Amino acid sequence: MKGIILAGGHGSRLKPLTSVFSKQLLPVFDKPMIFYPLSVLMLAGIREILLIGTERDLPLYQALLGDGSDYGISIEYIIQETPEGIGQAFILGEHFIGNSSVSLILGDNIFYGHQFSEILARQVQQLEGATIFTTIVDSPNDFGVVEMDENGLVISLEEKPIKAKSKNIATGLYFYQNSVIDIAKDIRPSARGELEITDINIEYLKQKKLVAQQLGRGFAWLDTGTQESLLEASNFIETIQHRQGLMVACLEEIAFMNKWIDEKKLVEISQKYKNSPYGSYLINLLQSP
Repeated sequence: MKGIILAGGHGSRLKPLTSVFSKQLLPVFDKPMIFYPLSVLMLAGIREILLIGTERDLPLYQALLGDGSDYGISIEYIIQETPEGIGQAFILGEHFIGNSSVSLILGDNIFYGHQFSEILARQVQQLEGATIFTTIVDSPNDFGVVEMDENGLVISLEEKPIKAKSKNIATGLYFYQNSVIDIAKDIRPSARGELEITDINIEYLKQKKLVAQQLGRGFAWLDTGTQESLLEASNFIETIQHRQGLMVACLEEIAFMNKWIDEKKLVEISQKYKNSPYGSYLINLLQSP
């Protein structure tokens, strides 16, 4: 499976914070926001990743992440000339995807929970159409609401309904078989002129190939699209890391634990951050039992 991070758009709700660069480069406590979705793909075992962004921002992403070799992965970049919906990612990324299955994650989504890597790996192995990752929220009407049976098979999917059938909503993480490319090409733009990810998921629903992986109690899903949610995300990450002494979304740690990079590489990378707590954390990984 290959992975795509969609980090385009102009972050209009966050201006003036995003007047100069993308919201996915803003800090979420001690790391750029883009580290968090990238870490999810890495936790899923995905090592070939495409980052889609604006022409203005791609040089900054490249300066930050390079070709991915510091993390034992490969990162490619492509420009999204105009934002035409989440479904556009599969058309822009067609050549990158090739004949593979693909995961798409939105660049402003943060996930945290116990044994998340095991859940992701299981869904990669069991993929037979499309898998969406759902969570429970108190106000589901602002999201894509998902109704499912006891086996996780989706019964209905509605975008921002007036009356929600459940409190389960679709997050910004999706797994698809290669057929998603043709489906994305076939769907029509919505009333707002975008290729909606919900319309793609509805096509899989019609085929009875849409499965929902619910992220239950103990999981946190954070969407950082507003000033308030950005602050909440930073406070959440700070609290978790302070209490546990473990970093969330440390890319080098994931790579090291997966044996994608060795001790020599980890020491080399730590020198870039030697005057920060991040660098100290990387060095301490070598001393952990």
